[in-house]
Parts: sequence; C-alpha cells; structure tokens
Amino acid sequence: MSIQTEPFILNIGPQHPSTHGVFRLRVTLDGEVVVNVEPVIGYLHRGIEKLAEGRTYTQNIPFTDRLDYLSSMTNNLAYCLAMEKLADIKVPERAEYIRVIFSEIMRISSHLMAVGFFINDLGAMMTPVLYMWREREKIMDMFEMVSGQRLLYNFMRIGGVSQDIPGEFLPAVKKFVAEMPKYLDEYDQLLAKNEILLVRSKGVGILPKETAISIGASGPVLRASGVKWDIRQLDPYSIYERFDFAIPTGEVGDCYDRYWVRMQEMRQSVRILEQALAQMPEKGEVCASVPQFFRPPRGEAYGYIEAPKGNLGFYIVSDGSIAPYRLHIYPPTLINITALQDMVKGWKVADLIIIFGSIDVVLGEIDR
Repeated sequence: MSIQTEPFILNIGPQHPSTHGVFRLRVTLDGEVVVNVEPVIGYLHRGIEKLAEGRTYTQNIPFTDRLDYLSSMTNNLAYCLAMEKLADIKVPERAEYIRVIFSEIMRISSHLMAVGFFINDLGAMMTPVLYMWREREKIMDMFEMVSGQRLLYNFMRIGGVSQDIPGEFLPAVKKFVAEMPKYLDEYDQLLAKNEILLVRSKGVGILPKETAISIGASGPVLRASGVKWDIRQLDPYSIYERFDFAIPTGEVGDCYDRYWVRMQEMRQSVRILEQALAQMPEKGEVCASVPQFFRPPRGEAYGYIEAPKGNLGFYIVSDGSIAPYRLHIYPPTLINITALQDMVKGWKVADLIIIFGSIDVVLGEIDR
C-alpha cells in the first residue's frame, strides 16, 4: 500500500545559520525530496548604490568593504580600478605589486573560509574549519599590520594604496608563502579521501557547463563546470600579465569539483605571491597624486576583477562633480546563486544545504 503525500513548503532562514547570512530559501518538498526552490533576498536593505551618490568618490571606498566582507581588499580594488579607468590615472609600480599581493592573500583567506564552512555543512564538524581558520588568523595579522583592521580594511585608494607597507610585513608574507603549501598538503591529507566528503559531494548538485555559461556564472562555480575562464589571464588588469599561473578546472561541476577548484586556486595564489615578492621594487611611490575632493571628467567606466567568488564589477557614471551620478555593482554571488534552483531539484534537504554552501555566498554583496 503506497502512502499518498502532497508537496509542502518549508522556509529555511532568514535566521538559519546554514543560509550563510540573512537569506531565505522557500523550499517545496515532497517528503524530503526538493521539488523547487525560491531564493528570497533583500533582508539587509543597505542601499549602498544609492548611498554612494551622496558621498565623494573616496568616501565610497569603505562601502565596498561591506559587500563581500570576507574579501574586502578585492572589493576595494575593483572600485578603484573603475575610477582609475574613468579618470585615466596611472598607478605607481610599487602600488601595483602591493595590490596584487593583497588580492592573492585575500583570495586564499576567502577560499579557506569557503572550504571550511562547506566541509562543516556536509557533516565533518569543526576540525577542518578550525585548521583553516588557523591560517586565516595569520592572514588577518598581516592585514592588521598595514590597515589596523582585521575585517574591513579600507586600504586601497584611487591611484594606489593608502600608505606604504611596514617593514615587518614582507617578512611575514614570505614566511606565510613558504609555509602555506605544507598546510594545503595537510588539508588534502585530512579531506581528499575523507569518506564523508566523497559520499556527500561526488555527483551532488551538478551544474552543467552549458547552464553555467548561460546564467553568466563566474569564479570557482564556473571553473568547476569545466570552463577555463579567469579574468586575470583572459583580460588582465593591474599587472597580472606578468605572472605565470594555471587556471584549475573541474570535470563534472558537482560539489566536489567546486571544493577541489578552490583548493587548487589557493596553490596558484601562492605561486603568484612568490613571483610578486621576487619582482616587487624595494622603493617607490604607493599612490598617484589625487585630490581629496576628486572630480573625474564627465563619462562612464566599468572596472572589473577576478574576485575570490567570481566576476566583480563596478559601473560608474560621472557628471563632473565630487560624487558619482550613478554607481552600480555587479556582484558574483548574485549571479552564481541563480544556478541554485537547477542544482538542487531532486536532491534531499540535507543535500540542499551543501549544494548551497558549495556556491560560497556572502549576502552582503547581494543586497542593494
């Protein structure tokens, strides 16, 4: 005798910790099987794009910290690149290297938390994320040396960076770069053949290459589906054309591939850091001469980068005043999360949590 059931709706969030922020999943279930998912965003109501129109261009830099707050430095960079493009500002050589070093350290920090929380979501409780938090703390110490902050740095400026790095910074980075491959090997030893990880993530939440391209996915989510796309190589910004590094890609596009790609990208970031440290000029200016009340010419510009989560862009329209006429943010998380509906159908509630976690979302950059 079969049991007759009807689909029902379950709300996960906006307060549930597995929603990785102020986010709500309106899930239609048939028993434990996911029939449909409706992502509900907009609970933060920050209005950063509108606030930016009432503040000077420099005053808007701290707003960018609060988008993907686990990748604050790269948020600063994307905004500053858009402004430098708009006003045709040349960034000093030493500042370019400082920016690259901070961006790649930031990428490692972001991926450590993405992998750690993902492993935590799928049931390997606490140990992996605490191992990865150990290295993130070292990164936070380095960021604190230069900015005084451990989360929201407000360090980059239009034309360079706010100040030169202190004497103890580069030795700390060199020590970190020398040690990080050993720690990545340790993570692999802990996780690569972990039965929980393999059973819960292999073949789960597959995002086909064609779908990933059609929705405009980017970052590790796109590369895990087998698309070899990285803005640092294919449309280089700053001085990335000077560095030799690979673009890791997955084969299946499942949760495991998204985990694996992030692990490999951390190794490639170490490669870039090694080259940047070797090439960096010992002395030089760290910021171009830009007035405090900066007035770019009338026009528009779009600056974008390969942020840890994907393609992060800033579109700015100038009317010649000290504040943007219009500012629009193109955040990778908002685009990548549109794949969730296709990825979770037919899986169970427990799988939904890890599929969502494998996308690596920070809700701060989704809201407007």
